[in-house]
Amino acid sequence: MERREFLATLAAAGLASLPGCGSPPRPPLPPGDLLGSAMDLGHRLRAGDLPPPAETRRVPVLIVGAGIGGLAAGWKLARSGFTDFLIVELEGEAGGNSRSGRNEVGAYPLAAHYLPLPTREATAVRELLAELGVLQGDPRAARPRYDERYLCATPQERLYRNGWWQDGVLPLLGVSAAERQQYRRFFALMEAFRQRRDGASRAFALPMELSSRAADLLALDTLSMRDWLLAQGFDAPQLHWYVDYACRDDYGTGLAEVSAWAGIHYFACRNGEAQDAASDTVLTTPGGNGWLAQGMAQSIAARAGDRLLSGALAFRVGAADGRMSVDLWRPAQQRSLRLVAEQLIWAAPLFLVPHVFAGQAALKAAARHYSHAPWLVANLTLARFPEQRAGASTAWDNVLHDSPGLGYVVSTHQQMRQHAGATVFTYYRALSGMTPQEGRAVLQETPREAWAEQILAELERPHPDIRQLTTRLDVHCNGHAMARPLPGLIWGQARRLFAADAPRLRFAHADASGFSLFEEAQYRGVLAAERTLRRLGKPFTSSLS
Repeated sequence: MERREFLATLAAAGLASLPGCGSPPRPPLPPGDLLGSAMDLGHRLRAGDLPPPAETRRVPVLIVGAGIGGLAAGWKLARSGFTDFLIVELEGEAGGNSRSGRNEVGAYPLAAHYLPLPTREATAVRELLAELGVLQGDPRAARPRYDERYLCATPQERLYRNGWWQDGVLPLLGVSAAERQQYRRFFALMEAFRQRRDGASRAFALPMELSSRAADLLALDTLSMRDWLLAQGFDAPQLHWYVDYACRDDYGTGLAEVSAWAGIHYFACRNGEAQDAASDTVLTTPGGNGWLAQGMAQSIAARAGDRLLSGALAFRVGAADGRMSVDLWRPAQQRSLRLVAEQLIWAAPLFLVPHVFAGQAALKAAARHYSHAPWLVANLTLARFPEQRAGASTAWDNVLHDSPGLGYVVSTHQQMRQHAGATVFTYYRALSGMTPQEGRAVLQETPREAWAEQILAELERPHPDIRQLTTRLDVHCNGHAMARPLPGLIWGQARRLFAADAPRLRFAHADASGFSLFEEAQYRGVLAAERTLRRLGKPFTSSLS
């Protein structure tokens, strides 16, 4: 769908909401805000009219970006006893895609909302969970025990399709025997990929850097997930819907564009287990993944003091005299500052590299190979739960079939009081039916009221009374939410440049893995920190083995 057609659809949704003759008047749209990721500063960066630095400071290690990658880098440095570093962040607070919000009901996610049980390869994730007291016992145990308050309460997920809620996300009702046979064959193939080992490497590991380099597996990165499915004889419409949903959910992009390697990785990489939970259980809180970001930030502060400089836009990165320099614009002070560092960890998204790096032609060219997906997240505060429709009861994750959105998660689900009192529904939508450039233009041009009307109209299908119950509706736009793992990116040379080490510079964003997962971002941050400590000659115990 092109941008013009999409905007016309939004307008039509607004017109459709007007009452006709004899129709009861609809309640006015609930109040709320349209929020974004410092979009005004981003436009200022593109304009290139920022003043030169009025002051220069020196710091041994500088981390640019306080998302999960940057926080993980600082967390590992501080845990290793090295505290002479600074993290700079464009937004007013740390956390990136793992930030959360809060209102009178409680906390709710602004983007990422769960963490699967970590695999045995994800040793740094397990170390963090152990430090936070969520993983109990040995973090390298085959089947650790987890604090039950963080294990997603049942029911975990359900699907709304053809006027009925069913348990689970895989469509089941009305699916033919032939399609169900394709389901069984597909999941058998995914299990074979999950169990496959090439020497010491799993075929699809998490972190992805530990995956097998077997030629037949790397070849999967040269075609789309849709083409791979068809080549294997999978043409069942509901199976394609299910895989497309998975790709949009994790990658912001449909199966026709996602690399087959990335599509299979989604299903085959996770084999985490626990003593007290099923393997498909996820860890979550009312605020989504905010607890993970806050936990690392608090760990850094406890060991190293305040090491975060927020509200600072990095607009130029250079190298001279064996050091790296980063120029920052501080809008609150209306002045620029230059930081000179012995070691630089770039933990901001890679789409910024061509705009801010001086020289570095190879890195700029590599960054232009990336494509980033635009996303929209809306938080609807409800006076009470909507009336329950036919089928499965309210779950934590509630998916809508054949819908522009991905569905919603329930912030109060972990409180085990599903049908009592106020709650927040966090609605997710990947703008995957158009080019990313068109999607970003739509996010920029569409007012909150148009989004609110369309979201409410969409959710009225399963919840006819949701408009009357919604007391506030906030919309959060992210034009570059995540890297899109298109064919050729993951195992191509462009990404490998950002995964490599260099004498003074290394990259710690999930983009260096080619797709956005908490485990990947944390791995890249810890790896960058360990490489930095090694460059500085500082002793440390690795969290990655």
